[in-house]
Amino acid sequence: MQVLKFGGTSVADSVNMEKVISIVKNAVEHDKTMVVASAISGCTDSLALAGNTAAAHDKKYVEIIDRLEDRHLKLIDELVSSEYKDETFAACREIIKNLREIANGVYLIREISNHTVDLIMSFGEILSTKILSAKLNSINISHKWIDSRTIIRTERHQSQNIVDTKTTNANIRKMLLKNNCKLYLLPGFIATDAQGRTTTLGRGGSDYTASLLAAGSSARILEIWTDVTGMMTADPRVVPEARTIGNISYKEALELSHFGAKVVYPPTIQPVVSKGIPIYVKNTFAPHERGTLIESNPPETQGKIRGISSSNRIALLSMEGNGMVGIPGYSSRLFDTLAKNEINIILITQASSVHTMCVAIDESAADKAKIAVDETFAYEISLGKVEPLKVEKGFSIISLVGNDMKNQSGASGRMFDALGRRGINIRAIAQGSSEKNVSAVVATADVNDATRAIHHEFFGESKQIINLFIAGYGSVGKQLIEIIKRQQQHIERQRGKQIVIAGLSNSKKYIINKAGINFENIDNELSIGENNLTGDDYFDNIFSCSLHNTVFVDCTASKYVAAKYGDLFMNGISVVTCNKIACSSDFSNYKMLVESAKKEKVSFKYETTVGAALPVISVINQIVNSGDKIHACEAVLSGSLNFIFASYNGEKSFAQIIREAQNLGYTEPDPRLDLSATDILRKITIIARELGLPLEQSNIEKSLFLSDEYFEGDIENFYSAVQKNESYFKKLYNDAMKENKKLRFTANIKNGKAKTGLEKIDSNHPFYNLEGTDNAILLYTDFYKSPLRIQGAGAGAKQTASGILNDILLN
Repeated sequence: MQVLKFGGTSVADSVNMEKVISIVKNAVEHDKTMVVASAISGCTDSLALAGNTAAAHDKKYVEIIDRLEDRHLKLIDELVSSEYKDETFAACREIIKNLREIANGVYLIREISNHTVDLIMSFGEILSTKILSAKLNSINISHKWIDSRTIIRTERHQSQNIVDTKTTNANIRKMLLKNNCKLYLLPGFIATDAQGRTTTLGRGGSDYTASLLAAGSSARILEIWTDVTGMMTADPRVVPEARTIGNISYKEALELSHFGAKVVYPPTIQPVVSKGIPIYVKNTFAPHERGTLIESNPPETQGKIRGISSSNRIALLSMEGNGMVGIPGYSSRLFDTLAKNEINIILITQASSVHTMCVAIDESAADKAKIAVDETFAYEISLGKVEPLKVEKGFSIISLVGNDMKNQSGASGRMFDALGRRGINIRAIAQGSSEKNVSAVVATADVNDATRAIHHEFFGESKQIINLFIAGYGSVGKQLIEIIKRQQQHIERQRGKQIVIAGLSNSKKYIINKAGINFENIDNELSIGENNLTGDDYFDNIFSCSLHNTVFVDCTASKYVAAKYGDLFMNGISVVTCNKIACSSDFSNYKMLVESAKKEKVSFKYETTVGAALPVISVINQIVNSGDKIHACEAVLSGSLNFIFASYNGEKSFAQIIREAQNLGYTEPDPRLDLSATDILRKITIIARELGLPLEQSNIEKSLFLSDEYFEGDIENFYSAVQKNESYFKKLYNDAMKENKKLRFTANIKNGKAKTGLEKIDSNHPFYNLEGTDNAILLYTDFYKSPLRIQGAGAGAKQTASGILNDILLN
């Protein structure tokens, strides 16, 4: 014998019912079968609404019943063949007629008893199974429709219908002896009491019916057919990559279900659990997929962790007081009070000092619980021995379920660490005495993030998450995001790292999303983001996120952003920057930042402050770390100035070449910053400090080719001054050409001193053939007879962004 149960979605319409019939037809070919069906989807709720509406003396109950009748008649019309259609229509109308008469009686007396509620609610399963029976008859599948009310007996106990198992099992045996057939069809959910009155089995009632039938008939298996492919490692709506659990023990399944997994309802499957009958959970809409087998002793799996579930709408009740310490009886009085008020305790934690106690209950019972508990402890509260019960709402319980949790070394630590890395605060924790679960209470706002984090920790690929907060959404910031978007899969596959852009700001707005900002909608989201009025708002929100492995990326040239690095380090946040201000500021400030990063065990990466994507700083560090010594450095450090001097030959004016460089994005928005050599001074200062020289910018010898008058007024005044003095620039060029030399703006470090200026370069010098926006650095060391040469594009948003990404991936 096998028992198959089909839920409401499985019989929701004619298409789904056809699938059910196909599954049943196949099952009967292999074994005797009992089929239990629920009401069609939404029917039970509609019946309850009809009863309550009638009790309120509201004629709209008629419309509700009319709609139900129309749905069932439509089902018959689409499902049942023509020769059976009329009699099935008639049977359906007769059942609905009885429903109308009962509802009308309720309407007239304006009152509805518990027994009447059960009677009205019973019509859904009767209708659905009668229609299934008609379909089976129409395709010549022999079966017996049995009214479950003649089989399952209940007794009333404390406002609940409790199954009389002894009588029910005897009735099941009689049914099987009396009816020798291969297929039985029974409505779920409904039963009768000793007086013959219709009763219902409550939540999960159809599962309970199937479980009772399976246990009473000693079936070899109970199959529960639903709209999901078995039990999952997590809710697939929250974790799309959740997997089907192939095999699971009864206890593990009960733990998952207790904390939110909706596939099975724990009380309803107890009859088969007690008899060791396996339960197979399968998908009506994917019948050939494996599903989940729930059994006594499932095969061992490598990890032993089965899944994650969560339960929402949780309230925490906290009882505190010095008077509780060392005094027995407080716990029992609290639990007794809640029990007397029919309030179920979901989770308990208590401090070892017995100074505080915390229990989790359903949020809907929280107010009732406070009134009852405060009344129980009124005397102790008046004496100040106990505080009034503290009620906190808006929580969820998330549970990690697996076999023998106490012997799974590090499982709890990994769970809590995963939550910590996502910046999720844990309000309370508990481990079940069954050793099958570890549970944590978190804010409901965080529960989906928590589920994803824990699932990734135990079931995801082993990849490191880097949470980015980016400042600056100009050319570099946009290129960085575009490269991350394009390279994300490659980075995950090759580097085992996942980059999450958790925040982004410009000078006016910012957006933060701990789960990650949508790449496709960044511009729109930022335009309607939070106002970044003070500049501190973005940073305050970054700090409050408390995400593990957070990297702040500075794509600005702002001194205000650079001033925040110290605060970032103190909050455990690494910094990657192309902003030269901090690293070229006063040496004491630079040294403080470097030491602060080391102290806080975060990284401070600024490779792109010197040569965009060129590995200048990393190569210098490698040379020094290897024991070599750098004696001197020659460099062309401005891609924009190199482009200008390499492009200028007198045919176009010097002003035209500068404007061309600006239009190509090689200069700063204000090209005077490049022409004043401010950028080069900062770069050579940074290099000098990497070489171990405590130089300040003021220590560097400067030989500039533009006087102060060029920098007076606005940008257009600057261009006018340059154009006016074209003869000066042409003379510089011609003088160099006469000597067969080229003009290059260089920076040099030698004998502990640094200088910058415009030089005439000989044709045998490496800088002579430097073209476009290329930078070049020559390092003279003990180990290299010829200078070590680093050369490549030293300007451009794309190059800078790629260099930033390389620094990010070092975290």
